[in-house]
Amino acid sequence: QAHFVESGGGLVQPGGSLRLSCTVSGGTLDHYTIGWFRQAPGGERKWIACIRGSTKSETYADSVKGRFTISRDNSKNTIYLQMDSLKPEDTAVYYCAGGSSVSRQISEYDYWGQGTQVTVVS
Repeated sequence: QAHFVESGGGLVQPGGSLRLSCTVSGGTLDHYTIGWFRQAPGGERKWIACIRGSTKSETYADSVKGRFTISRDNSKNTIYLQMDSLKPEDTAVYYCAGGSSVSRQISEYDYWGQGTQVTVVS
């Protein structure tokens, strides 16, 4: 069974950058669509981006398009989420997840990491 682990969260000032990592064990990246989700305090978990394993095509939510970028390192079985121009409203717990198809729906993802906190504050 695949296991997903996020890392790289932290505290950053508005306008700053962070890079989150999602490392997959028990599976290979090409087998999954990797989705990134976030859940703000008191809010619902929302999809923000995904990359399809086989085609490496990327899709982004409007809220992060142009600021966040997905990349991958197959040798490390790791997907990265580069987050630039961060805003206070980006504060949330960020999750990566693995599924078999490109989707914005939580229910379409079978494997989830534990989440990593990102806090954007002056």
